Amino acid sequence: MADHSDSSEPAIDRLFSHSETVRLVNWRALSGAKSAVILCGFVAVLSFVTGLSNLAQPTVADDGPLAAVLPGGPNVVSFTGVLLAFVLGALVFGLGRRKRLAWYLTVLTLPLTSLLPLTAFQTTDVPLLLLVLLTLPLLLVNRDAFDRRLELSSLQIASLSSIVGVVLYGTIGTYAIRDQFTGIDTWGDSVYYVVVTIATVGYGDITPLTTGAKWFSLSIILFGTGAFTVAIGALIVPAIEKRMATVFGNMTPSELTLLEDHVLVLGYSDMTDSLLEELDDETDLVIVTPDADAAATLTEREVNVLTDDPTHEATLRDAKIGDAAGVVVATHDDANDVLAVLAARKLNPDIRIVAAATDGQHVDKLEAVGADEVISPVEMAGRLLGRSILEKPSTESLFGTTDDDAS
Repeated sequence: MADHSDSSEPAIDRLFSHSETVRLVNWRALSGAKSAVILCGFVAVLSFVTGLSNLAQPTVADDGPLAAVLPGGPNVVSFTGVLLAFVLGALVFGLGRRKRLAWYLTVLTLPLTSLLPLTAFQTTDVPLLLLVLLTLPLLLVNRDAFDRRLELSSLQIASLSSIVGVVLYGTIGTYAIRDQFTGIDTWGDSVYYVVVTIATVGYGDITPLTTGAKWFSLSIILFGTGAFTVAIGALIVPAIEKRMATVFGNMTPSELTLLEDHVLVLGYSDMTDSLLEELDDETDLVIVTPDADAAATLTEREVNVLTDDPTHEATLRDAKIGDAAGVVVATHDDANDVLAVLAARKLNPDIRIVAAATDGQHVDKLEAVGADEVISPVEMAGRLLGRSILEKPSTESLFGTTDDDAS
């Protein structure tokens, strides 16, 4: 019989009255890392608009508390605000990818964008100041969300270092022999000359007067253009490769060269997800599969994927099987498993190979072609079902050995 203990309560109350609290605003989501990134983007846009509007005015007021402290006046600060907007825009891209280095640089850049409103202190500058005061604490609170390291190859580090070295070489050298140039009196003039020289713009406002100064200027051009050319190849090309690899679900050549002591998983099947959960925290994994859709899905999960036939020796060489710690063969097709085991054993005779046999009758065949251990998931599932129905202890092995036998 139904329980009518609450029948005295009006039906309308039972229908619409709820004890739990319904939140109208999810404050956790509003104060999260995504909100911090969006606000940083707004700061970049507002800094650009505010700085540009001040530069367009014939005269800019200097009523702010920092007007007497900062050199150059509001016009220089406005121009700096425009430049910082571009820098902050690039940092927002890094924040969107949760890069820790982008977080550090943004924390340093945000206070600099407040220099403009604190110098001019016009009505149009107040929104920028308020937005910075709102964004900076939110970014600091969400520090742990930006935990991804910026991975650079040795070539990329060398190319960036070469650019810095050339700029320092040109700036210090130009200032040291500034008496051999026209129009160079300060360090700022030296930096300006180096930049326009490397960019091969050459406005003609600064010119070398002696042969030594001309040779020095020529060396800046050669070193500078060479450093920037190498940097473009080292930084832009890998980024394009990675973008294309993400679309097609494939690892980039630069990522493949970094592989070492990894585990190759040849094939993608139903058991691969469980394998990822088991080994992902223990070692680097590389899945080799010809299935482009599966590869794209795995790439979105930040799993290393090589989209190619796992039975081809060239594919295994690309996957650095010579430096791998082990190979798991699980293509869900025993015929392909045999070919994959043969190819892997040929390229690395000493590597440990574990295979999964779809049909229990093919276990011996996979062992015969070189697999160190062959597991039949169907057989394991059958033994587990049998032990479960007989209510045997869960500590017993699926292969028929108990804890007492093991000891």
